[in-house]
Amino acid sequence: FFYPKALPAQVTYVELLDTDGIFYKYRALDAAGSSETTIAKWNNNLNGGIPSFNKAKNPPQFIHFCWDSVIDKKVYETRITFSGTVWKMMLTPYPSVGDPHENDHHRFMLIGLAPEGKVRVWLENDNKPNIPLTGEKVILIETISGKDLKMCKNITNHPDGYIYYGDTPDFIKGKKYPYGEW
Repeated sequence: FFYPKALPAQVTYVELLDTDGIFYKYRALDAAGSSETTIAKWNNNLNGGIPSFNKAKNPPQFIHFCWDSVIDKKVYETRITFSGTVWKMMLTPYPSVGDPHENDHHRFMLIGLAPEGKVRVWLENDNKPNIPLTGEKVILIETISGKDLKMCKNITNHPDGYIYYGDTPDFIKGKKYPYGEW
């Protein structure tokens, strides 16, 4: 998980069902990172790193998660449903960048969290740019907040309210919300 520069978001809980029917619950999460190169629009050339906690054995059928948007001062609940097209992309080998005689797989997803509850997903690609997952036949992203919350009701890292911190106050000064096209 990552967020645009100075527009912080924190993932607080994740549920994932993989293609073998294994159901995962993540309470210890890899922190969402700031993308210093994602300003005003998504950057398709990000590196996500290797996750410590948010891992599954097989490609996901769906990911359902809770997240705090500090910039929006609210909790969002997002469900991402992946089609067989995504599973195939993750399971199909491609020639390695380092050694064309070796094969790699698209093993990692990058999930971007932006103002207004906007969520985007890419498959990390060693041969940049990353592969955006878009279109209803490939991916379905549903995000809710407020009274519509179900799984994420009362799940937050900010029970006493949200405060802008770090670079955020200076970054948003004089800019128009939502601070970009997400």
